[in-house]
Amino acid sequence: MPRALISRLLIVLLACVLAGCQATRHRVGERLERAGDEIAVCGQLYHTGTPVVLWTDPSGYDAYRVERRFAPFEASPWENSSQENKNLKTPNRFGLRNHNLTAEQLQQVRGGGWTLPLLQEAVDQFVLHYDVCGTARQCFNVLHDKRGLSVHFLLDLDGTIYQTLDVKERAWHATIANTRSVGIEIANIGAYGAAEKTLFDEWYAKDAEGHVRITIPERLGDGGVRTPNFIAQPIRDEVVTGTIQGRELRQYDFTPQQYDALVRLTASLCRIFPKLLCDFPRDELGQLITHKLPDEQFKTFQGLLGHFHVQTDKIDPGPAFQWDRVIEGARKLMR
Repeated sequence: MPRALISRLLIVLLACVLAGCQATRHRVGERLERAGDEIAVCGQLYHTGTPVVLWTDPSGYDAYRVERRFAPFEASPWENSSQENKNLKTPNRFGLRNHNLTAEQLQQVRGGGWTLPLLQEAVDQFVLHYDVCGTARQCFNVLHDKRGLSVHFLLDLDGTIYQTLDVKERAWHATIANTRSVGIEIANIGAYGAAEKTLFDEWYAKDAEGHVRITIPERLGDGGVRTPNFIAQPIRDEVVTGTIQGRELRQYDFTPQQYDALVRLTASLCRIFPKLLCDFPRDELGQLITHKLPDEQFKTFQGLLGHFHVQTDKIDPGPAFQWDRVIEGARKLMR
């Protein structure tokens, strides 16, 4: 057989093999399985190593919807919602990250067309909140149905992360930080001054062994916690006292499951966004700054922030939050 003919046959055979491999890997109509730990950034999925429920999942919370999620179905459309709740000023609970975009870039992204490199230039802060709602389900109810606000992630008592929007969106959660930040609401009933009435008696009790556990009030049912029969306990039994914004506050700590999930999410976001540094605001001694950052420092800061670093009227995530635990854990994973 002539050598030229043999070469042609080998080329055809190789093409058939490659086509067969491609067809095997990507069959038409074949379902692509998720692992269940992915977050969405610019429409792409990134693993975190911890359970994540997306807004597209059956048990997810969808901040793209204009209807109220927990209102009666017939009263949930925007027309009814806007009449019944005057706090809802617009059907949208989010906006466009338009800071420092050129006119050409704005035209590109206004339809959703963010590229990852462009978003990586825009995002350099991760703002942490406690929700004062106690559970992720109640938090979404308050933000979406009642206040017309949004946040990218909700972190429930059992460590389940709920993503309500693609990170490319400008969620409404932290005023001046919105356009450059990712936001997360962590389920926790909050911190209180010594003279303030707390919700501790309603939300916390001691078990037979003297350990503190979280008691979701009956009015919230099971709270929507995803793990069946989950018993939530703060990682420390005692009430933690500390100073935020110059105020002495008391707070119960977050659950170990929440810390574990937050560590993994933090490491993932810091890997995806190179300008998002894995650190928090520190003073000259390397200690956590416990008040709002001065304007110039805020403008240049890149990393994790408490809501209290952004606004003087905020104290979340509170004095009990273990910043070093999150940062050190995330850095270890990144290494």
